[in-house]
Amino acid sequence: MDKAALRRTLVNQRLQMPDRPARSERLQRVLRIWLVDKPHTVIGAYWPIKGEFDPLPALHRWKEDGELLDEPQRRRIGLPVVDKVRKTLSFHAWYPGCPMEEDAYGIPKPKDTEVLMPTLLFVPCVGYGPGGYRLGYGGGFYDRTLATLEPRPATVGLGYTAGYLDDFEPEAHDLPLDAILNDNGVVWPV
Repeated sequence: MDKAALRRTLVNQRLQMPDRPARSERLQRVLRIWLVDKPHTVIGAYWPIKGEFDPLPALHRWKEDGELLDEPQRRRIGLPVVDKVRKTLSFHAWYPGCPMEEDAYGIPKPKDTEVLMPTLLFVPCVGYGPGGYRLGYGGGFYDRTLATLEPRPATVGLGYTAGYLDDFEPEAHDLPLDAILNDNGVVWPV
């Protein structure tokens, strides 16, 4: 399987999806419902690129909902900042309107905000398959980052139904995600 060609095809399909706004709205609802009973107070997410699902509206609402609980929770959202030397990610506090700057890849990142240690990490899926395996962009940033984080955060992939690959073959070094959500609901674990 030519993974580079597969990535290009999947990203192009995602960018051309005529119903992407409606699918995105459905996935926002799936994500909000999925988060309801989760104990996490620090979540790592991502800034959406190349037609990826944007988790930030649902996460901001989750953050605000924490303040409305009988015993208010201070919930935090972190976005990745690339360490170009180690090729890993750290997560820096994000909130709507916080100062942002572009990273080495032209992706917005929080500027000069505090480093957070997420216990739950949402990762974008270019594609995904049976068993909780994801196809990323091939840089290995998430794999290397997860290998260094102690304790290892729970990992949840986010993608659209069109990214599902029934015959996806993970490589020996690929680690399955703990869950995958798409616009139809929870697709892993089944």
